[in-house]
Amino acid sequence: VQLQASGGGLVQAGGSLRLSCTVSGFTSAYSTIAWFRQAPGKEREGVACIIDTSGGGTYYADAVKGRFTISRDNAKNSVFLQMNNLEPEDTAVYYCAADTRVMSAMYPLTRASYDYWGQGTQVTVSS
Repeated sequence: VQLQASGGGLVQAGGSLRLSCTVSGFTSAYSTIAWFRQAPGKEREGVACIIDTSGGGTYYADAVKGRFTISRDNAKNSVFLQMNNLEPEDTAVYYCAADTRVMSAMYPLTRASYDYWGQGTQVTVSS
């Protein structure tokens, strides 16, 4: 099982980026996939997640509601995070993660609910 995150970069405040998480080794449609981020000196925090195809639904952290959108393309076994109106506070390493044990139903944006992680992609927002 592997998750590959990509799409990070340097952008000015107010700009946009689209992160991609490509999954291999299992069918992502059957699992909840989430994006987390970790800024220097801070804990890793949940940003957004998308429930498996049978359940549907999405969850967002309050800090990104209305600015970020998570989506999936089952044909590509991929999940995306569209980030608009970026702020310097969004600067962090972004990780995608998969829940293959159905642990995220109760705690969708909790780190412990996810058992597979990608390697992270850096997002830097300049003011």
